[in-house]
Amino acid sequence: MSPSPWDTTPLDLDAYLSRIRLTGRHPLPPTAATLRTLQRAHTAAVSFENLDVLLGRDMPLDTAALQRKIVHAGRGGYCFEQNLLFAAVLERLGFPVVRHLARVRRGSTRVRRRSHTTLVVEADGRPWLCDAGFGDEGPLEPVPLTPGATVTTGDWTWRLELEPPAGPAPEQWALRSLHPDGWFDVYSFRPEHHAPDDFESAHYWTSHHPRSPFTGRVVVQRGDDHARHTLTDRTLAVRYADGRLLRTELAPDEVVHVLRGTFGITLGAQDAVLLQQRVAELA
Repeated sequence: MSPSPWDTTPLDLDAYLSRIRLTGRHPLPPTAATLRTLQRAHTAAVSFENLDVLLGRDMPLDTAALQRKIVHAGRGGYCFEQNLLFAAVLERLGFPVVRHLARVRRGSTRVRRRSHTTLVVEADGRPWLCDAGFGDEGPLEPVPLTPGATVTTGDWTWRLELEPPAGPAPEQWALRSLHPDGWFDVYSFRPEHHAPDDFESAHYWTSHHPRSPFTGRVVVQRGDDHARHTLTDRTLAVRYADGRLLRTELAPDEVVHVLRGTFGITLGAQDAVLLQQRVAELA
């Protein structure tokens, strides 16, 4: 077997488990039950956020850098950061992991570039879609990689479909989320292997290109069993499975309070001031 191109040796597993509030849970065997426990804990503890994109900071994807930001600094991150760190954790625990690039759909039929990272993980002799970094619409626990497989967590339900080939394009998996008016396409991916440089390229476009949804605005998200919270610039939205939507417009200083409270993001005094200034400029 050829060596993995992913260097996960800098990972401090104990520090990560403490970050997601699973201290003292050793041993964690590579089973489906462990996989579910880890994903549930990660999504509960780590919010999706693009604050470093907004502040124009470098965002390395190596394990040591991801650990410094998400584990030690108490920050969140977006999909490339969260799922690549999560993949390192799973591999350290003995799970076979394949990292995939996916096309975000968000209900659209337009073919978009591959701008999302997701994982396929083997546990209990079968593959699972495992995504700890999509944000509000992402699954809270693993979904069996089987056509038509559904998972319900709290008030939310997800389903995986294997779409047939379209012309020369091969078949692909589609993740869907159940909305009050029917199934909502979340993203799609093909069962291909990608190299670390593929993720670096997609990450660079997503964090720098003016057409990326993450440049020039605040995007912070988290979902739980009963509600999906999103912060877009100064608008805090809370969505429920029955279709209810509550919106609140925030003042710049309230944005910082919500980041720390609702989303559990650790912000130092300097970052708080910088973000408050940027949010005021966006308004």
